[in-house]
Amino acid sequence: MIKKKLSEIVISEHIADMWQPLSDEQREYLMSNFTIQSYKKNEVIYCEGEAPTHLMCLLSGKVKIYKDGVGGRSQIIRVIKPVEYFGYRAHFAKEDYLTAAAAFESSTICLIPMEIIMNLISQNTELAMFFIRQLSIDLGIADERTVNLTQKHIRGRLAESLIFLKDSYGVEEDGSTLSIYLSREDLANLSNMTTSNAIRTLSNFSNERLISIDGRKIKIIDEEKLKKISKIG
Repeated sequence: MIKKKLSEIVISEHIADMWQPLSDEQREYLMSNFTIQSYKKNEVIYCEGEAPTHLMCLLSGKVKIYKDGVGGRSQIIRVIKPVEYFGYRAHFAKEDYLTAAAAFESSTICLIPMEIIMNLISQNTELAMFFIRQLSIDLGIADERTVNLTQKHIRGRLAESLIFLKDSYGVEEDGSTLSIYLSREDLANLSNMTTSNAIRTLSNFSNERLISIDGRKIKIIDEEKLKKISKIG
């Protein structure tokens, strides 16, 4: 772990949102109580059943929040992009982690002990409201995602996942290729389907000229048609 000045990692408006309500004294307190941790591709960040100890902020890279279900099948619950907070809900709920987190690719994360966060929240109502807003937003997203993953057909779920990945992580310089390269298993786990169904549906989308596939690279050709498939489910 490497200590850095907090000013060096306040690199987006999202981090500034938490930084903004703090007094100079509270900022100094926060600056002296965080660490930076690097994670390799596929490295586990925390495991289901562990006690939550830190608020985490993804500075660079890509992270998945997932849960192992029946038969050992994994379900990706959320994907985290720079710069987003995660890993703190369980502490507020006074419970162990219900999910696990791992790096999709090499990632750098800022870790702030929850003890520090709780001390600051007790002193600063604006900071408390910040976390209430974050949790409320996450709950709304989770509610919508639950409905989509249970009511949409396979084509609708996969189309939604492709659009979701584009909106979350963007595209490469060609303006069409997703900037995240997921395995077929991860894409299936994100879309609540078997790997074989994900492979088959991707092939169908490719044959319909909605996307093109080059290994793990997926290029979106007809985004509007994908959105239509996602919408009708």
